[in-house]
Amino acid sequence: MRMNTKVLHEGYHPKNGEPRALPIYQSTTYTYDSTEDIGQLFDLTKEGHMYSRISNPTVQAVEEKIASMEGGVGALCTSSGQAASMISLLTILKAGDHFISASTIYGGTVNLFAVTFKRFGIDCTFVAPETSLDELQQHVKPNTKAIFGETIANPAMTILDIEKFAALAHNNKLPLIIDNTFATPILCRPIEFGADIVIHSTTKYMDGHAVQVGGVIVDSGQFDWSNGKFPEFTEPDASYHGVVYTKDFKDAAYITKARVQLMRDIGAYPAAHTAFLLNLGLETLAVRIEKHCQNALEVATFLNDTSDVQAIFYPGLPTDRYHERMKKYTPKGASGVISFDIAGGKERAIKFMDALKLASNVVHVADIRTCVLHPASETHRQLTDDQLKEAGITPGLIRLSVGLEDIEDILEDIQQALDVSRVS
Repeated sequence: MRMNTKVLHEGYHPKNGEPRALPIYQSTTYTYDSTEDIGQLFDLTKEGHMYSRISNPTVQAVEEKIASMEGGVGALCTSSGQAASMISLLTILKAGDHFISASTIYGGTVNLFAVTFKRFGIDCTFVAPETSLDELQQHVKPNTKAIFGETIANPAMTILDIEKFAALAHNNKLPLIIDNTFATPILCRPIEFGADIVIHSTTKYMDGHAVQVGGVIVDSGQFDWSNGKFPEFTEPDASYHGVVYTKDFKDAAYITKARVQLMRDIGAYPAAHTAFLLNLGLETLAVRIEKHCQNALEVATFLNDTSDVQAIFYPGLPTDRYHERMKKYTPKGASGVISFDIAGGKERAIKFMDALKLASNVVHVADIRTCVLHPASETHRQLTDDQLKEAGITPGLIRLSVGLEDIEDILEDIQQALDVSRVS
């Protein structure tokens, strides 16, 4: 199947006389005929659902759809994008380990890596994404276990050179984890460029309607976990009667460990109804992303031609520093999100945002409705000045998520807000 067909047909395949729409299996519990059946589930020798903290038929259908969309061997849905980031790494890392991350990633993830992981005894080094491969290599330590980055950074709108970071990872026998939230598999499939694990906040474009919070982890099945650096994949797991993930689950070793070990213990699994709502969003993802990109490019072109804007960051613009890289990694578009630095700094930014009538000032992004946010004083306010600078965030930076409204209405709203903020 091609992508526009996958979003509609993968994951759930109804049999003769069964419902056409994905059913909501609203149950925590599953019935089996014998004690032996359930024992085999807990030995991981039989497929099935133990308990909805680990798996559920409705959620499983969505996992299979997303895995197919990204080109992976399996996927694990989570209760949020933050949970996906956390579990993707904790499946690999333990106290005393280290990993490397691009500095331009989402601010909440920076806090997770720099503060919460540090409390777990896990160290993270943040690197500028444009650093040369030779310089990046200098940050690799004997206890480094993973590399992390975002396809399109939020809100800096930089595009990661995935192949360079894949080379760094694979030269050191490490997995590369890519957050593909803004691009979605419609615009980019990072596995094709060397990523080993792909994650998403499904709260964003995959949902698209602001009705569910969720995340997902996709396993490429291509990384060699038996290369000597990851004994927890190659040595018996005492909590499952000696299961060896690389031996018993082969290409699916990583995603199986993430589910039956990390998800079992953390329990950050989404409800069936949440997955049902996510699936509705996925079914229209391909057509929505195309329109988001089209509208955003028109808005970016408009903003680029006004003296009210000091700088604009949107790789879809031919003048953007990441335009050539966009043509390689996301040739169909650069998502519907634009960041721009308004003349007048923070005070003018707030006046502009408060003057908007159509666009909503919300703590959200990648919605069908146009929305706006001031990162420095809202989502990223917990970062230090140095961290804000590394993330590409200035006091006057505004993140504009362009929706699916009529483009003339969006442009008129922006123009009147610029006028109001200029004179008041």
